[in-house]
Amino acid sequence: MDKCREWLGDLRWTLPVSLALGLGLSLLDGAADWRPGWGAYAFLLLLVASLLLLAWRSAGGGRFLAGMLFLAFLLRLGLGVAFTFLQPQTGYDAPIYQAGYTYVDAYQRDVIAWELAASGQSLSVIFGKEYALVDQYGGMLGFSALAYRYLSPDAHRPWLVIILSAGAYALSLAFAWRAARLVFGEKVARPLAWIYALYPETLMLGSSQMREPFLMLFIALAFWGVAAWQEGRNRRAWVWLGFGLAGMLLFSPGVAVAALVILAGWLLLGSRGRVSWKAMLLAGLAILAALGLFSWAIGRVGSVSADSVFQQIYDWFRYTARWDTYELEQISPWVDPLFKQLPESLHLPFVVVYGFLQPVLPAALIEPAPWLPHTVSILRALGWYSLAPLMASGLLAAFRVADRRLRRLWLWGGLASIGWIALSAFRSGGDLWDNPRYRAIFLLWQALLAAQALPWQRGKRGPWLGRFLVVEGIFLAFFTEWYIARYAAPIPTLPFWAMVSAIVGLSLAVLLGGWGWDIWRARRKPGREGKSGL
Repeated sequence: MDKCREWLGDLRWTLPVSLALGLGLSLLDGAADWRPGWGAYAFLLLLVASLLLLAWRSAGGGRFLAGMLFLAFLLRLGLGVAFTFLQPQTGYDAPIYQAGYTYVDAYQRDVIAWELAASGQSLSVIFGKEYALVDQYGGMLGFSALAYRYLSPDAHRPWLVIILSAGAYALSLAFAWRAARLVFGEKVARPLAWIYALYPETLMLGSSQMREPFLMLFIALAFWGVAAWQEGRNRRAWVWLGFGLAGMLLFSPGVAVAALVILAGWLLLGSRGRVSWKAMLLAGLAILAALGLFSWAIGRVGSVSADSVFQQIYDWFRYTARWDTYELEQISPWVDPLFKQLPESLHLPFVVVYGFLQPVLPAALIEPAPWLPHTVSILRALGWYSLAPLMASGLLAAFRVADRRLRRLWLWGGLASIGWIALSAFRSGGDLWDNPRYRAIFLLWQALLAAQALPWQRGKRGPWLGRFLVVEGIFLAFFTEWYIARYAAPIPTLPFWAMVSAIVGLSLAVLLGGWGWDIWRARRKPGREGKSGL
């Protein structure tokens, strides 16, 4: 009853705000009749607002979390609407930009979702091979088609899916913050919320018709379930874990496999006692189910076939990585000459390193482009090049955590983050768009690692964050000069491999020199804080 009264009390402001904002969207979307759109937009806005308020109250309320939730939602919704108008005017002269979209996948899937919704045929066809190349797993295509069929049968209104995408992402922030605060405390949860709300890659994903914001919500639900069970043996935690797992299986079984492995490790390493054999059995069965669904999704595309599920998945990864590497050679004029200087066995490692660096900040700054994509590229690159040093510093700070259980969790989160980043680069062939969006799916653990660095830096004033920033500065200085020589001015520059050798040498000098300096100081002043320099 109390929750019902709270919801009715919230209606006094959520309903008029949803109606007003829905009216504005319906008048702007360009549909012939604005009235059906008004109802559809207002309904979804009211639904999202109600869910955000429910998540906020369940997490304990507070102005900070409320501000973060609505900031995350409104930023992404506003960007989605703005891109619809700006892309045709200031983007590239390509169909997806002229239609107001940012991602090729979003454009193709959203258009077909509307066509399916308007056709009247059963939506079960999305799980057939006919639509496998549009949506390998079918979840996002079916979700979008359902929204269009029942909320907007008269006209294609892409902003409906953007409302859902932005809302899903904001909800993921609520559960990520709640889990982080429960396990690690307020000092980690607050910086995590800021990273989650403002990270540029997720601003792009949450303002588009992409599956990643939904996957991030399901991952956050599952993580909250594990954390709540681990910290307080809350039986309702299994419900959240079940919701999260079901959503991941529907939208991407491959991501479900990775998430389950990370969560199983988290459960084992963070256990305060023996882990129930029933829990581990359920986790094993869930991983096998996810592998089976992943294999089925691969079979829909028909790119690889094998005698076993594991062989099929391995062959698929190898095939897609090689294909994406081949596409990188064709698209990038400077990669092919470099590949000719390397043995073939080093092509994929090169691509993994290149993918880790994407989006390359010097390239974003120097390469010519219309102002909107140029600005977007710079912001995406700045986001990653700000997060990466914090992650590295947070990983080192984890070694100094006094609580052995928390230290294990930090280190496992760091290992999982590095593994997923490498896998994303391997899977996408270092692609400028695919690699960062795959990487962002597990932003939760990356943000946790980075959030650990900030309170540690303030409290202990460790030197390693500064050193990582110096290393990043060395890389940026060399590559900025290299890109200027390529695009802006015919100035002399080092050969590529000589430049790489200089970057590696100077970076090692900074890191190893700093480590040696810390050891020397610790020996001279024993017993003081910072013996290991972490």
